[in-house]
Amino acid sequence: MVTPKEVHDILGKRILVDGFDMVLDLERSKGAWIYDSRFDRKFLDFFGFFATNAVGMNHPKFFDTEFLRKLERAAINKPTNSDVYTVEMAEFVDTLSRLATPTYMKYFFFIDGGALAVENALKTAFDWKVRKNFRKGYREERGYKVIHLREAFHGRSGYTLSLTNTFDPRKTQYFPKFNWPRITNPKITFPLNEENRKKVEELEKKSIEEMERAIRENPDDIAAFIMEPIQGEGGDNHFRKEYFKEVEKITKKNDIMFIVDEVQSGMGITGKWWAHEHFDVQPDIIAFGKKSQVCGIMVGPRVDEIEDNVFRVSSRINSTWGGNLADMVKSKKVIEIIHEERLLDNASRMGDIFIKGLMELQEKMPGNIFNVRGRGLMDAFDLRDTATRDRAFDEMYKNGLLMLKTGEKGIRFRPPLIVGLEEVNMALSLIEKSLKNIT
Repeated sequence: MVTPKEVHDILGKRILVDGFDMVLDLERSKGAWIYDSRFDRKFLDFFGFFATNAVGMNHPKFFDTEFLRKLERAAINKPTNSDVYTVEMAEFVDTLSRLATPTYMKYFFFIDGGALAVENALKTAFDWKVRKNFRKGYREERGYKVIHLREAFHGRSGYTLSLTNTFDPRKTQYFPKFNWPRITNPKITFPLNEENRKKVEELEKKSIEEMERAIRENPDDIAAFIMEPIQGEGGDNHFRKEYFKEVEKITKKNDIMFIVDEVQSGMGITGKWWAHEHFDVQPDIIAFGKKSQVCGIMVGPRVDEIEDNVFRVSSRINSTWGGNLADMVKSKKVIEIIHEERLLDNASRMGDIFIKGLMELQEKMPGNIFNVRGRGLMDAFDLRDTATRDRAFDEMYKNGLLMLKTGEKGIRFRPPLIVGLEEVNMALSLIEKSLKNIT
């Protein structure tokens, strides 16, 4: 039997062990609290396993007898969902459809991994665009380019390597990439006062001009425009509704698929099921994952402009497992918990309180933290520089708060949707204590 003290040594012989210096106790961790069995201590979880933990650790509803029976059966047998169908899969699809799918989405595709969700969003768009071009009279394949934003993170797999371009170059360095059009990300600097509003309007104008230039310089060769509604890894960058509306208009006008990567921003963290719903737009494809447990894409009816699209022709997009059935069983329960416990409302309320507290801290410690920003529980702030951010990160960890770095000098927070007022106030207290220790 392996003891907690042995975990890092055993793993370190075979894999790179460069994560948190702790051993997660799956039994003793509860709600928004993570128990470390290596050093016998607790952490307040504003990390959320990279925003994947929707309802906290060991939620009571996960111990329902019927749920555990279904989960056990799915985990033991693990069928290939792409070819063999089950009641459990149908129950998951029905629940996802009823509770968490926008009315303008028509098709689903499931797979393991957020990057692979984005890959298949791109493949859906490529197939659609190339076939459209054939219909226009092209005799050779055309329509393989994707416009994307600076500081984007869309994954580390094949196509997505050509899109990801965050502060840390190691994520894409020395891997082959396509030279696809990359345009300015018109991120907001907060507070959004008159001065910062003018700056972001100029950035939006520049970004739109770059997008339109890319379309002109690559006639009929742009299959998709992709963006994260809130850029996570790239710096927790927010965008205005006006920008969303403009890119939606341009994509529709130019036969381009509008893809939103909601892998990190989806499933309730912003106070809505999907972050793009805050901006009154209807994308053509949603890539999802993390909190949903199962990854995949939702695709709207625009794909049906081509009769032989990937949802009508067998084997155009596929995978062995078609998502994991055990994850589907769990996802159904997660969606039900979010709905039954009104966790979208909780994310909005607790997020407002947390952001208000961070803003008060920014006023109390001028020159130390900047650019406090967030929507719901997807929140962040910046420090003076990378070195200061790294010291703040280490100090927060030492004081018992789990969180994440973002961009060049930011700290981001991703608590589970069940987080309460006591935990929010505790997090604010730990942040203040940590920042005082480094200034």
